[in-house]
Amino acid sequence: MLVTGANGGVGSAAVRGFVEAGYRVVGIDLDDAADSAAAEHSTGDLLDPDFVDRTVAEVDPDAIVHLGTLPNPVGRPGHVTYRSNAMTTYHVLEAAANHEVDDVVVTSSINAMGASFQADPMEVEYLPVDEDHPLTPRDSYALGKRTIEIQADGFGRRGGPPESIVSVRYPWVGSLPLLREKLVETDRTLEGIARHGGYATRNDLFAYIARPDAVRLLIRAVEADVEGHETVFAAAADSTMATPSETLAVECYPDADHGDVSGTDALVDCSKARRLLGWEPRISWRDLASDANVAAEWQAARQRRERERLVGTTPGRSTPF
Repeated sequence: MLVTGANGGVGSAAVRGFVEAGYRVVGIDLDDAADSAAAEHSTGDLLDPDFVDRTVAEVDPDAIVHLGTLPNPVGRPGHVTYRSNAMTTYHVLEAAANHEVDDVVVTSSINAMGASFQADPMEVEYLPVDEDHPLTPRDSYALGKRTIEIQADGFGRRGGPPESIVSVRYPWVGSLPLLREKLVETDRTLEGIARHGGYATRNDLFAYIARPDAVRLLIRAVEADVEGHETVFAAAADSTMATPSETLAVECYPDADHGDVSGTDALVDCSKARRLLGWEPRISWRDLASDANVAAEWQAARQRRERERLVGTTPGRSTPF
């Protein structure tokens, strides 16, 4: 198994996941690996096609998981972001074709729709969103992610290696500590994020995925019997919000057709990943709350009452929940 971007948050977790699943893993990254579970590590720039081709030839992997792109466009010129997404992926796919690697997984993003990093609200025609939803990317990051999928389509049409290409549309990927920090320990009502901001909100379809679930999907994408190129959404089964999903749909996407959305269900339909790859998410941020705080509503209420206590209650007197 060849894993690019092996030093990154998802990359290092993917290396460990594949090793635990019984694979021999070789990692690639711009920097040396100080503490890696990989059997070998290659240091180099994926924007260099000769380096990529030479490494794939030397490693002779059965599969490649390409995670070595920029995680966001923040603080970079647009052309740098776009080039990282588009050209590194092309080099990986071309090297896989040149050296008869059968299975390649590339990481696209929910941003292929035009999501987190564009100024305008993302266009949503219906909910829950699936792989057939129209894509309207505008910014450099979203355009690069959409380009990844178009490239994979082209290589998939060739009829030769790689025989199987899976593009994974992840939303925000969070480690378990980060899920606790950004979701469990914050006010996840619409009023709360309007006041304080927050991760994974309207332009992300209030979607997220826990890192262990993201890694399990990569393993399933390599092992599943996929022909040609397929794109799949991969997200947790619930939203990032305490507000009911039906309310999110009505208030945040009033012009969209609202399908079967209830409770705190995700606004992203991952049934294709279940059908094609045999994958389902297992982890919800709500499971990470303590017994005393099993719902984000409790946390939001606690924070509001604490503010009220500080500004308007008698010193030394507690405010009941």
